[in-house]
Amino acid sequence: MGHIEAMTVGHVLPDGRELFTGVSFRVGDGAKVALVGPNGAGKTTLLRMVAGELAPTGGSIARSGGLGVMGQFIGSIDDGRTLADLALSLAPPAVRAAGERLRTAMAALDDGERSQLRYADALSVWGEAGGYAAEVEFDTASVAALGLPWDAVSERPVVTLSGGEQKRFALELLLRGPDEVLLLDEPDNFLDVPAKRWLEERIAASDKSVLFVSHDRELLANTAQRVVTVEGGSAWVHPGGFASWHAARTARHDRFDEQRRRWDEERAKLDRLVAHYKAKAAHNDGMASRLQAARTRLARFVDAGPPQERAPEQSIRMRLGGGRTGKRAIVCEQLELAGLTHPFDLEVWFGDRVAVLGANGSGKSHFLRLLARGGSDPEPGTVPASGAALSAVTHDGSVRLGARVRPGHFSQTHERPGLDGTLLDALVHGDVDRDGMPLGAAMKALARYELATQADQGFATLSGGQQARFLILLLELAGATLLLLDEPTDNLDLASAEALEQALATFEGTVLAVTHDRWFTRGFDRFVVFGDDGEVRETATPFWEAS
Repeated sequence: MGHIEAMTVGHVLPDGRELFTGVSFRVGDGAKVALVGPNGAGKTTLLRMVAGELAPTGGSIARSGGLGVMGQFIGSIDDGRTLADLALSLAPPAVRAAGERLRTAMAALDDGERSQLRYADALSVWGEAGGYAAEVEFDTASVAALGLPWDAVSERPVVTLSGGEQKRFALELLLRGPDEVLLLDEPDNFLDVPAKRWLEERIAASDKSVLFVSHDRELLANTAQRVVTVEGGSAWVHPGGFASWHAARTARHDRFDEQRRRWDEERAKLDRLVAHYKAKAAHNDGMASRLQAARTRLARFVDAGPPQERAPEQSIRMRLGGGRTGKRAIVCEQLELAGLTHPFDLEVWFGDRVAVLGANGSGKSHFLRLLARGGSDPEPGTVPASGAALSAVTHDGSVRLGARVRPGHFSQTHERPGLDGTLLDALVHGDVDRDGMPLGAAMKALARYELATQADQGFATLSGGQQARFLILLLELAGATLLLLDEPTDNLDLASAEALEQALATFEGTVLAVTHDRWFTRGFDRFVVFGDDGEVRETATPFWEAS
């Protein structure tokens, strides 16, 4: 059975800063191990090192067995890759090489005898490498993830698939494949709840060793047997599951605090001893040897250094203020999203916390965008002040927002116009949603969201979690009284997700959130389900509990 072993691994960034050092852990014997930590701590970098894409600047990584790798982003860039290209990239090396050879031979095939011989030879190599068996797996994964046979989708561009379809197809191949070790970077992003449950079951049932990054607390609780925490420039291993991880982290920090307290007490004691003998030696030459011994003892103690300190806690302080509005925040009458839903009625009252649930593609995001526009249909492809480019979905029926309702929209894709400059520029100069602010106030706001060090960066250069935090900050500054949140926790690390939950708990306003995050959903009191059958209905509990 394959394994991974990291031994005192370190990494230095191109600007000379040390990202982490002394990272050691082992994954083997079919273990399911989660990598957790703040956004930017180095989790993806560690996965890239294990995959061989990046060399550690310190320590070493040993690995055995076949390795299957799924990156965080599969089809986010339109590079012309087809589903066949994606399938080959996830196949074992021998199949991948034979497949590339076969495709090259096919592209060069003509009436000439030489090209036909090359093609025949490539076909033979493809069969010997296990290519025909791989095609069966491709077809099985295609039917399971997309509902279509391989022949019908193999040349389809990857970018034409939804994020959930891309992830499901890749996971089907890797979990069914021969590789003994899997590296999965945020495999749950874009998956709806049924797909997340499927992923949990497949990971738990697999005999593969799996190292994965996830911010989904429910998935972590249901799958992780051990937790590797990357924080404070290093990492530590919790031998239990996620359910006991918080308590273990607290106990670890308490232990470090106690060790540091004792070290400080001993340092103060030695300082006093040196001072005592120094005073004595000033009047008694016989005390000189004792003074020198005390100084030597203090120097050795200081040279040995203090004990390990606890990792600094993230201090993210979101202040979603809101404000009073009319009693009825949203009124929908016989609303129908063309091609997606049947007509439905919905009233949302001031202060409600509404989770909008349902499978991918059922119309939830379109519904939030419609509310963000106050119910108007824009020209297809236009971009509203605080949202992504709009598709051609239109609606019948009516949507009305209540008095003093000011919508603020968080887009799942993090698209927002007007963020071409730095974060600081965006806050200081303002936009159509909010006024600008003084430089000092802008820096304080960024610091509350732990974005002060990114003040001079462009929005596009941030990590997914940092982008999400900045977009929530913009909602705060705009004074929204109706929050329309589309998958807000997808890229947030654990501390950021908890900070958002705390901010929503004190928000004076109304919240509608599209989410597949089962942990996050526990903070809501109403549940509106967009069904696969086009029906929109309200349920007493989240639909995955009621089903």
